[in-house]
Amino acid sequence: MRKDVYNYLEQNKELHSFLREQPVWYRKISRDPTQIQAMEIAALHYYKKTIPHRVEKISYGVQMASMMFSMFQSMNNQS
Repeated sequence: MRKDVYNYLEQNKELHSFLREQPVWYRKISRDPTQIQAMEIAALHYYKKTIPHRVEKISYGVQMASMMFSMFQSMNNQS
């Protein structure tokens, strides 16, 4: 692996750990260092940090809060 690519991966700990968990990317990056951007996108999907994943997470939180609120309301109405 080229030294500049290795230094870049050392600076970004998340990419470094992704590379350890997905060794196929080590081979791809060693053969073609221009694939590092594709690896960053794959890491975002792997760690679920894309915008759709974040929206889903927020939506789930709002849904849970709404369910808890309605449960508290129904408990309050029964008393």
